[in-house]
Amino acid sequence: MTMTALASTLFDTQAQAPIVYLCDPLLERHGVTVAVKREDLLHPLVSGNKWRKLKYNLLYARAEGFDTLLSFGGAYSNHIHALASAGRLMDFTTIGVIRGEEHDPLNPVLSHARREGMRLHFVSREEYRQRHDPRWQRALQAQLGHSFLIPEGGSNELALKGVAEIWDEVHEPFDYIATACGTGGTAAGLIRSAPEATRILAFAVLKGAEFLHRELERLAAGAKTNWRLLLDYHGGGYARLSADLVRFMDRFEARHGFMLDPVYTAKMMYGLYQEVAQERFDAGSRILALHTGGLAGRASMQAAMARLRDA
Repeated sequence: MTMTALASTLFDTQAQAPIVYLCDPLLERHGVTVAVKREDLLHPLVSGNKWRKLKYNLLYARAEGFDTLLSFGGAYSNHIHALASAGRLMDFTTIGVIRGEEHDPLNPVLSHARREGMRLHFVSREEYRQRHDPRWQRALQAQLGHSFLIPEGGSNELALKGVAEIWDEVHEPFDYIATACGTGGTAAGLIRSAPEATRILAFAVLKGAEFLHRELERLAAGAKTNWRLLLDYHGGGYARLSADLVRFMDRFEARHGFMLDPVYTAKMMYGLYQEVAQERFDAGSRILALHTGGLAGRASMQAAMARLRDA
């Protein structure tokens, strides 16, 4: 298969994520409509916001003649999982700079990345804090080889361009659009491109994520004030679970028939339901929630989820 065919297979311009409406007594009681845009269905391996954020990064890297991609992530990173698959599909060599020590056996996310051909380079947490430092990045590239660098989570200008295309597939008005927020790229892309009357709700999945206010302002270039960052639904921190969250996921999935990602989408949906229950929305409000994928990382958390169910 040619490179052009590989690219078109992954980033099919006709790819669509369907919108499904939730039928739920809580929502009906408060007169609120919630629909979910199933971005998790965009691709079986490179799904959700990762598909959006990687699209123009990889097409640009290919056009500029790069054959190697380098990026950053934690041991449970959906971005690393998706990048490894995207790289293989488009015939790139991939390098993942991973926070923390290597453990044997690798967890399902990193095992998948290695099977897809990604070279894993583990660094200490202290080193990893330098991931945004251009000097450290240059030293890393000198050590690991010439590469196209994609930031942690894929969040850069090219990513925002891909996220903005979500609106091309939304053909009805919504008062709010809700998304999970880790590095801020998806939320910033939505903020930049949202219709005038739509407000963006960004649910932080990190504890102590006040810095995301600055990051969203930077990525969105101060273009709009049509957004709100919600900091109270991280559930204890990144990739941390609580019994309440697991019980919510079980009820939601039994009622609506599709799975949530416990690191991102479940926390966003849990927070959204809490906001509805606390009457933060006027009756008649229409909310579109993004299912940003990430289900591949769920396998690494099954044992922890089972323990919380039994607690």
